[in-house]
Amino acid sequence: MQVIPLKPLDNKTLEEIGLDWHTNDDMSSYIADEMVVVSQKEADAYYDACNELYDMFVETAEWAIQNDRFFELDIPNVLIPMIKQSFEEEVHWHIYGRFDLAGGLDGKPIKLLEFNADTPTMLYETAVIQWALLKANGYDENKQFNNLYEALGENFKRMVTLGEDTSRFEEMYEGWKILFSSVRGNIEEERTMRFLQDVAQSVGFETDFSYIDEVEFNIEEGVFKNGLNYEFLFKLIPWENIAIDEPELALLMQGMMENKNTIFLNPAYTILFQSKRFLKLLWDRYPNHPLLLETSYEPLANKKQIKKVAFGREGANSEIFEASMQSLLKTDGVYSNHKPIYQEFYELNSHNGLYYQPNVFFAYESCALGFRKGGLILDNFSKFVSHRLQ
Repeated sequence: MQVIPLKPLDNKTLEEIGLDWHTNDDMSSYIADEMVVVSQKEADAYYDACNELYDMFVETAEWAIQNDRFFELDIPNVLIPMIKQSFEEEVHWHIYGRFDLAGGLDGKPIKLLEFNADTPTMLYETAVIQWALLKANGYDENKQFNNLYEALGENFKRMVTLGEDTSRFEEMYEGWKILFSSVRGNIEEERTMRFLQDVAQSVGFETDFSYIDEVEFNIEEGVFKNGLNYEFLFKLIPWENIAIDEPELALLMQGMMENKNTIFLNPAYTILFQSKRFLKLLWDRYPNHPLLLETSYEPLANKKQIKKVAFGREGANSEIFEASMQSLLKTDGVYSNHKPIYQEFYELNSHNGLYYQPNVFFAYESCALGFRKGGLILDNFSKFVSHRLQ
């Protein structure tokens, strides 16, 4: 793979353009001073792969719902009515997700690792920072697989037009408001929400931002901030966290959905996609599909593999095993109560002893590429790496 050096943006510049989480806990820079060179053919392959994968996710989710496969996916019971309702009613529109992949460079086949469909971050870095890096280094900022801002805007419009054609948005829009919300004190999540708010506002929605502890939930009348009602709430809080940590809130949200006074984003059905155990259902539905890795609820026979948990983040609670099941590498974490999954190991693209994971954002279609760089298991010390097209 071709990796070329970049003149980095200093921390003051990053802060001026909205990226405050620029330094990792080990005091190294989060934004790498390099970029990956990608051919147009490779970019097109990433685009096509994730469009195909999304269709496979939707088909498999429909099958999983029809066959009540929630327990094996580690889905909390309180979420099941909301999953079913959001999947059946088209108004619950999936705004965006992020596919984590391996391969795709130097002729190596693309493989799906997992799909962050509910609360994906890395949005701001992908949409804004890698564009700014190209510009600051004198490259054509359009030489990138990256139309994330535009794709998100079009997808917000589809919450009203409910289809590919968004040309009638302005005549169909009746002033419905979106409240964007995150937990207090997490600057990365707040920036992600404020960025999405900016996108929605730019295409014509009325919007506001609120920390989640200030949002008022009313089962009969909907979501409010300072006495003003909002038809949509975009909450950057994982559905499983709401179900496990605040089951009363989950029941309240269920009642609000049933009373059709609030639409929650991303929709509840995205927790199906988010569960890593869903990868086993995908493998069952599409055995030996070239974009998939063999995945099982039990250890795989005679294969190097990685054990993950259904709802783990930042590489936590993962373990790589040799084919003999001898442990190679293990990470700790707070997610050990979730059910395990075993996925065939597939090495990431590598350069100078480090590994590069392609991440493709999806908003109705594949719309942007970025990379993360780190060790064999990417954790919260991984770095963001931009790219440019040859």
